[in-house]
Parts: sequence; C-alpha cells; structure tokens
Amino acid sequence: MREERSILYQKTWRIIDHTSMGPQFSALQSFATDDTLCHIAGQGSSVAIARAWVHHHTVVLGIQDSRLPFLEKGRQYLEDNGYRAIVRNSGGLAVVLDTGVLNLSLVFPEVDKRIDINRGYDAMVELIRYMFRAYDVEIEAREIVGSYCPGSYDLSINGKKFAGISQRRIRNGVAVQIYLCVEGSGSTRAELVKQFYSIAKENVETKFVYPSIVPEVMASLSELLQIELTVQDVMLTFLKAIQDHSDSIYSSQLTEEEASYYEGYLIRMQERNEKFIK
Repeated sequence: MREERSILYQKTWRIIDHTSMGPQFSALQSFATDDTLCHIAGQGSSVAIARAWVHHHTVVLGIQDSRLPFLEKGRQYLEDNGYRAIVRNSGGLAVVLDTGVLNLSLVFPEVDKRIDINRGYDAMVELIRYMFRAYDVEIEAREIVGSYCPGSYDLSINGKKFAGISQRRIRNGVAVQIYLCVEGSGSTRAELVKQFYSIAKENVETKFVYPSIVPEVMASLSELLQIELTVQDVMLTFLKAIQDHSDSIYSSQLTEEEASYYEGYLIRMQERNEKFIK
C-alpha cells in the first residue's frame, strides 16, 4: 500500500509574519487571527498558511487553568512579575511567551479530505525535525513529566522539553500551533509557572490534576544546542523549511474579507477573557 504523503508538502504555502508586531500585540489577537485563518482555509478561500508570531511577557492559560480556586491571586502574581495572563481557546494548560519564544502555526484546509488529529501533530514534528536536521541531536515527541502544559507531543532533546504543540479546528480548517523556546532559560520560565500554580491552587483538592512542575526538565534550544540562537535565526530556518516543502510561497497579511471575520473572532476572545480574568 502506498504511503500517504505528509501534509507538510503543499503546492503553495502562504506566509504571514507577525514576529515584529511589538509589545502592544496581544496574544488575544494571535488566537483570533488563527481562528480567522482556520475559517478561511476551511471554506476553501486560502491555500495552506504558515504563520509566525512573537509576544511580549504573556502567560497563556488553558480553560482548566481558568478554573483554579485562587486564579485571581495567581494572575496578580504574574502581573507583579511583569506578565499579562490571557485564556486561549485551544487545548492545553499554562505556557510562557516572551521575546525569546517563537510561535508557529500551520493552517490546513480540510476541503478535499479530513486531516486526522495525529496527522496534524506529525506534520509539525516533521517540520521541526527538518529545521534542526543539521544538528547532531535527536528530537523526541513524547510527554515530558514535570514540564508545563505536558502532552504526548512535547518536543525534547535529552529529556528536556523546548516546545509544545496544540491544535485548533474550525469549519473544515485545522491550525496546528507550536511554541519554541529559542532563547533564554527554559527552567526560569518553568519556575514562573510553578509559582503561579502554587499560588492559584494552594492546597485545595481539585477534580482536575494540575501538573507538578519540575523546572529542570525544561530548556531553550540555545541551551540544548549550546549555541547563541535567536528567534530571527529560527524564523529564517522556518521560512527555508516551508520553501523546501512547496512549489511556491508568498507573503501576505489579512485580506479585507479576512479582517471582517477577524473582528468577530477577536470580540469572542475578549469576551471569553472578561469572563475568566477580571
């Protein structure tokens, strides 16, 4: 039986670069953007889209995090340490975003054929392994116990996690999202989330089991590869990898039609956050 070709290979990839939007660019805007692109791709109005984005000092919480018994205390701790907290609309738990973290989204249309959930994850793993193929390291995809936002598609080198993947599906569109800790200290970011959970949960018994974070199991790619790697370095590697997996690529921003959808998705994100974070 012929092996199915990876969905990472697309005839045309559309590139959207949101890595230089500055500190006023909210993660709420990013999640609204990916919802918009899911919607557009799902209705067949766009080719596959590869988007890159960076945010300043933000902790992105999951839905379960928003149910922590002392959430407001935890949010205040983050704020006191210079971080804004928002609640996202995709799965997972708390993650740290800052200028040393590169976020990538691959948005696929399901117009012709449904994309199995694991196939979406596998495409992102394939991309990251391809991007760092020049280094003598093995990138594993498995849960790293003790990391923040643990999952079966944690990416690690020598047992230390540097990335996590999530998915979002809307109207026959699939967005596979990853955060890559590129610069700085992975364990320092993990310590921030560890303290957040300690304050927001205290010793209360909860139905949901929140992760017991061990900061030492997390690291940045700069630490793991032992080189001075920057977000822009990885961004260039990402663009080259996308180019290598297509016949053509082109760069764009949201169209007028997409911008109208975006406004609606942004309002939903804002309303969600007004409900959870006072």
